[in-house]
Amino acid sequence: MSTYRDLTHRGSARATVLRTVGTRERRSHLTAPRVPTVGIDIGGTKVMAGVVDADGNILEQLRTETPDKSKSPKVVEDTIVELVLDLSDRHDVHAVGIGAAGWVDADRSRVLFAPHLAWRDEPLRDALASRLVVPVMVDNDANTAAWAEWRFGAGRGEDHLVMITLGTGIGGAILEDGRVKRGKYGVAGEFGHMQVVPGGHRCPCGNRGCWEQYSSGNALVREAKELAAADSPVAHGIIERVKGNIPDITGPLITELAREGDAMCVELLQDIGQWLGVGIANLAAALDPSCFVVGGGVSAADDLLIGPARDAFKRHLTGRGYRPEARITKAQLGPEAGMVGAADLARLVARRFRRTNRRRVERHERYAQIYDQAASTIRNTRNTRTS
Repeated sequence: MSTYRDLTHRGSARATVLRTVGTRERRSHLTAPRVPTVGIDIGGTKVMAGVVDADGNILEQLRTETPDKSKSPKVVEDTIVELVLDLSDRHDVHAVGIGAAGWVDADRSRVLFAPHLAWRDEPLRDALASRLVVPVMVDNDANTAAWAEWRFGAGRGEDHLVMITLGTGIGGAILEDGRVKRGKYGVAGEFGHMQVVPGGHRCPCGNRGCWEQYSSGNALVREAKELAAADSPVAHGIIERVKGNIPDITGPLITELAREGDAMCVELLQDIGQWLGVGIANLAAALDPSCFVVGGGVSAADDLLIGPARDAFKRHLTGRGYRPEARITKAQLGPEAGMVGAADLARLVARRFRRTNRRRVERHERYAQIYDQAASTIRNTRNTRTS
């Protein structure tokens, strides 16, 4: 993370303020203004917006589908603005935080790439700030979710935390001493694309054998569909549930059947969990955190997933038996984590909005005083002439 001194040599005052936000994250929960802010969680299928107070409570929440029209930047931007303005009608909003499913640059101003949206080096922060007239903060959605879990959820009290988000793929984030570690270019935490099987399954990123091809929602559904398409005897339960329509097989359905005791679905979640544990063991060797928080839609399987992950982690951990083991726990805040974290991180830049407003009020009062003095002088002069 760049220091304040580095930044003063390059860039405007506005860039300096936002670049140095990272160095203040450690104390943000103590010094940030206790004002309501809006958090936005943007994905390929939904946009979730909510007003969040300083204690992480959601005061009001709105949700809409991500617009079509190729999900162009302008269309998605319009949707965000509409949601924020709607919430602003009923709440005194001081800043807006965006959690975007994509790569965000180190300045937290541009979305470099979003796999499910047409964002390519998109200046999202400035585009929204110019329309909303309040400060805007942009970050990766896994970073905002991890921040929320550290502040209000399963990671409270942890100094070194790693979050794994299991959804369609695998995302992640690193927090150290109460600060999100974003890397030099802002794209740290893309754990899903660590190679775990050389020459393995092809990944949409272009490589083979990525971790998310073995431990994610896509991996879970792919395995179930392959067994069903082969008319495997172990797949008859799920084939009957979808009435033979294999494309209807989904991750939530697999989890539901596993809870009902379907042997194949239980085994598939165990496989996913074991691969999860292998990846977590690799991350422990590299990062040595005290806690791993597992979130995302697949984590709804609870101990059907987390249990096998813990077992595999213990088997593959480097130096096992001679080192402290990080705890592995499920995220507590559910699908709202990214939204809550984005709102809380935005509270840092809300300080600037409050100061600007205060200066504006002070300037108005000063001008009003000068005007009153001038008007009084003119009246006195006229009275003197009349007399």
